[in-house]
Amino acid sequence: MLRALFVVLIAVRATAAANLWDEVSGDRAFGQVKYLVDLGPRPVGSAALEKSRAYIEKELRANGWEVTRQTFTNSTPRGAMTFVNLIARFGKKSSPSFLLCSHYDTKIFETFTFVGANDGGSSTGLLLEMGRVLALHPALAAKVELVFFDGEEAVEEFSETDGIYGSRYFAKSLGESNTKFRGGILFDMVGDRDLKITLPLDSPREMAQHIFAAADALKVRNHFTYFTGDVTDDHSPLNAAGVPTIDLIDFDYPPWHTAEDKIDKVSADSLQIVGKVATYYVSEFALK
Repeated sequence: MLRALFVVLIAVRATAAANLWDEVSGDRAFGQVKYLVDLGPRPVGSAALEKSRAYIEKELRANGWEVTRQTFTNSTPRGAMTFVNLIARFGKKSSPSFLLCSHYDTKIFETFTFVGANDGGSSTGLLLEMGRVLALHPALAAKVELVFFDGEEAVEEFSETDGIYGSRYFAKSLGESNTKFRGGILFDMVGDRDLKITLPLDSPREMAQHIFAAADALKVRNHFTYFTGDVTDDHSPLNAAGVPTIDLIDFDYPPWHTAEDKIDKVSADSLQIVGKVATYYVSEFALK
């Protein structure tokens, strides 16, 4: 009898792990986004961004993640500024080999209030939800590192030296520490109500094929396509550092960098679609 019960428990756990993507809640992710948006604009160096950091750390630690701050100073068109990446690993004995990333800052605008609900908010809220879901399967979570990049937005105008500060520093630190990751996913602007994830044309080919396969399996392939060109984003320094990273981004978003990028433009359904596809990918492709 006990042996039969043990076999049943093992089967239940295997099923739960295999269907981990069904645990992704768009409503939970949306709630995370709303909390961040309610803090207001969150540009580099702001009090609101520090509140975001504290909130992200609290939520991750509540789900068993160990969080460290990667703090650094970089020159910018407005002088030296301090940035803080948040790096999370599951438990004290984790050995991560795959990255899940987002930026959590918003762009500086002085002529209007920019709360970055989709651009900065949606991806951060979704990554927090994925942290909760992965924690339900500790063996898988231990193989994943979550990174929240600071300074994705340019301080003034995007250029080779202005923008993607956090990911450039993180990628450089990988080379210095000889840390190896087999790949990664970057989330950016994933909450648009009219969701159409537009993979950059230079996406790692096999990763793109597997993302499409995950979307097919979940019957949401109509929400995933290619962009018309390349995209420079936080995945770019990672790819340059030898970590194949795909950017899940909906770049067809009219409110981008306008005052209208508010919470009413974000959809819980869209967050759930992207989260389920990403979780399916991590479970079925990324680590095999």
